[in-house]
Amino acid sequence: MTHRKIPLVDLHAQYLSLKPEIDAAMATVIKDSAYIRGPFVERFEKEFATATGAQHCISCADGTGAIYIVLRQLGIGPGDEVITTSNSWISTTEVVTQAGARVVLADVEDDFYNLDPDKVEAAVTPRTKAIIAVHLLGQPAEMDRLMDICRRHNLHLIEDCAQAHLAEYKGRQIGTFGVAATFSFYPGKNLGAYGDAGGIITNDSALAGRMRSFARHGSSPVSKHDHIMEGVNSRLDGIQAAVLSVKLPHLRDWNRRRREVAAGYTERLKDVPGVITPKIRPGCEHVFHVYALRLQNRDRVRDALNAAGVSTTVHYPTPLPFLEAYKYLGYTREGLPVIARHQQENLSLPIYPEITDTDLDFVVEIVKANS
Repeated sequence: MTHRKIPLVDLHAQYLSLKPEIDAAMATVIKDSAYIRGPFVERFEKEFATATGAQHCISCADGTGAIYIVLRQLGIGPGDEVITTSNSWISTTEVVTQAGARVVLADVEDDFYNLDPDKVEAAVTPRTKAIIAVHLLGQPAEMDRLMDICRRHNLHLIEDCAQAHLAEYKGRQIGTFGVAATFSFYPGKNLGAYGDAGGIITNDSALAGRMRSFARHGSSPVSKHDHIMEGVNSRLDGIQAAVLSVKLPHLRDWNRRRREVAAGYTERLKDVPGVITPKIRPGCEHVFHVYALRLQNRDRVRDALNAAGVSTTVHYPTPLPFLEAYKYLGYTREGLPVIARHQQENLSLPIYPEITDTDLDFVVEIVKANS
């Protein structure tokens, strides 16, 4: 069998394309000893707010903490319920519990893998306080429907944009629909740092002030020694901010290339029996953080790809409601049929801006031969 090493994402190739700028940025932070907060963090916050079209960006230590900060400063806690998708990483849900609220998980859309608004509507109770819409895999969630549900039931809409940097829904940037939106800049994201990093955007100035203070031990905007509340330690460091500032101007081009790679996969695989290629929600701009197929013979295809040196993964091998951590919620596969089926079919293929058409062809031929 022909063997070719193709990673799921190639972070080193990206680094080499920007090596002089990244090395210089990191060296400057070290020279200035600007490790915590400071000018590099402030610069990135302004740049990212501008890129997303938001009035405020509050940087923080990671994307998980970003959601927790939003929940706490919206006053969500004991006795409250928060509805979100059954298909996400546990970071979306664990912070709901840590804030003292109860997680409510809804099934997903068959075509787009995101939160199904019909299932959300059915899950609303008098205790519901918020919906977390996850823009999974780079695909915008169905924001018109979710916003309507939030308006009618007086709920907060929080957007988890960890996988969808600069994706668009009907010509509008995701992250600007809800009261606040959270981002992860984990290294493998479309915009990634060289360690954990996160951020929040909002157009609510009062909320922005509270979140900024809470993330910095409750310090006042005037003095870090004047604590106006008890907070947490969730700060973006200077080196990560400097790296992100170097990368941010390239993000739109990287997203464009991801769409090209995704279109290449889809065109080559569209007529292959047993293969369902990902659909793009009409009127939306998918940024393809992940290219996830659904395969009738998923395990056979995965084994063949891995044997040939092609890295793959499953997003996610065990959906949230079926994890041991959420057994107490009592969800069943019969009650969440779409995600239960997707769990057996999903396979994510390599996708990153630097992947070559030759590598893409190699991956496609293995999928075709084993589907």
